[in-house]
Amino acid sequence: MQIFDWIVQTFRDNPSIPLFLTLGVGFWVGQLKYKTFSLGTVTSVLLVGVLVGQMNIPIPGPIKNVFFLLFLFAIGYSVGPQFFKSLKGDGIKQVLFACVLCVLCLVTTWVVAKCMGYNVGEAVGVFAGAQTISAVIGVGTDTMSSLNVSDATRKEWIDIIPVAYAVCYIFGTIGSAYILANVGPMLLGGLKKVKADTAELEKEMNQSSVTSDPNYIDANRPVAFRAYKATSDFFASPRSVDEIEEHIKSNGRRLFVERVRSNGKIVEPTPQTMVAQNDEIVLSGRREYIIADEGWVGPEVNDAELLNFPAEQLNVVVTKKGACGKTVDQLRACKYMYGVTIKSIKRGGVSIPVLAQTVLEAGDTISIVGLKMEVDQAAPMIGYADRATTKSNVILIGLGIFIGCIIGVLSVKIGNVPVSLSTSGGALISGLVCGWLRGKRPTIGGIPESATWLLNNLGLNVFIAVIGITSGPSFITGIKEVGFTMFFMGVICTSVPLILGIIIGDKIFKFRPAINLGCNAGGRTTTAGLGAIEESIGSTVPAMGYTVTYAVGNTLLILMGVALVLMCA
Repeated sequence: MQIFDWIVQTFRDNPSIPLFLTLGVGFWVGQLKYKTFSLGTVTSVLLVGVLVGQMNIPIPGPIKNVFFLLFLFAIGYSVGPQFFKSLKGDGIKQVLFACVLCVLCLVTTWVVAKCMGYNVGEAVGVFAGAQTISAVIGVGTDTMSSLNVSDATRKEWIDIIPVAYAVCYIFGTIGSAYILANVGPMLLGGLKKVKADTAELEKEMNQSSVTSDPNYIDANRPVAFRAYKATSDFFASPRSVDEIEEHIKSNGRRLFVERVRSNGKIVEPTPQTMVAQNDEIVLSGRREYIIADEGWVGPEVNDAELLNFPAEQLNVVVTKKGACGKTVDQLRACKYMYGVTIKSIKRGGVSIPVLAQTVLEAGDTISIVGLKMEVDQAAPMIGYADRATTKSNVILIGLGIFIGCIIGVLSVKIGNVPVSLSTSGGALISGLVCGWLRGKRPTIGGIPESATWLLNNLGLNVFIAVIGITSGPSFITGIKEVGFTMFFMGVICTSVPLILGIIIGDKIFKFRPAINLGCNAGGRTTTAGLGAIEESIGSTVPAMGYTVTYAVGNTLLILMGVALVLMCA
């Protein structure tokens, strides 16, 4: 008993210790799965925090708000390029749909809260949990501080938020994935019909109008370099590199001659370099194509010296006007893409399929593979070579959050209610602008993807851990107060917007089924839902509808936390 008392007192005197304990155990629990079920990191951290918080540990100071602002800035930064790009051009249809879906989420929650007589804190918790948008907890809490209510009432509201969130979050995650992957296809004519339409859409998007190569690399397909001895009858008379590649292309493949050994000497080939019988050549391209080509070239050889040359895989941010708006098909036909293969495309951090008619947009990150000199030639024609770095632009982070918070605290009065973005809303908007600037001017310095991930996950989960620990003593009482009825209200708030969204996307916006489901997953910011859809229909095409709506939904749903507080207050 003395040991336990010592632990409790130590935790109370040093609140950083239980905070890191909560993070470590919470992340570990969040990784555990039973079949396909998992609590997820955020919910696990919250529940572990509640358990640790039974020791009645106060956590003073602004640590909660500091980490929450880092999280919001990182969210805005990661979706900024896609958010502003979506406001013009072809993406506007998906932007409008995301706005409609977010309004459905807000209105459904508000109606349920009014019908059930929920207070402001309960409404915010239900909204955050049912729509799986954890950031609303912080935004809602910030907005409550501007309301003209007693401190006791405000504390009552804030204490009930994590309770309502925890009650509604599990179905918010699992239910969203189930509705999108199972109910959604049923509403769109059945899974078989959706799969058939998706296959047809993939076929349409993979039709090449520029090159004779109908085959395009999907994300994460391996690119290989192999050496062969030219012994076949095709080389009975010497052939130029250009002739060899044209012969390969006529058979519906796209391979490149990267090196030649002729008369014992290694040559860096040009299109006019001649290859005679018994010379050795290095081919690059899709692994299965190179293996398939062994018969018409000759036997594969293990020539270590011939294969010892610098090959590179490089991420390039699309910024050049000559690349923006081009399809993959058109880009690959450019002369500077000789020998270069597009391995993957990421848009707003989400991988999208590499198909012939996939249109490249400003801010996309494409991964290209080839010889170093070929990659170095192609990269500046496409955009900015985003080589791996461990450095983050802390000036951008610090001043970005500072300016955002200053703007956020400015308020205007509507009636007797002061309305502002709050510091959290300001940090989010600032992150969007900084992310957009980074997409337009990559040379200003940025934040590596791994650092963005850390700011995002650590920022949110430190905030959630503090919420869990400080609300721990009242959490059990809160669960008894809200009861199981709130769980079913959360089911309504999760299900109704998604079902209506799928119907609206089909009947009004006329989206193809796969794009429709992807748009709903993005507008509701449910990555788990996107994964469930792709697994259900066996295609990555839904990601084409996810990226724009995710950027818009992630921003609007967070800001709607402010609107919900004002509507319910």
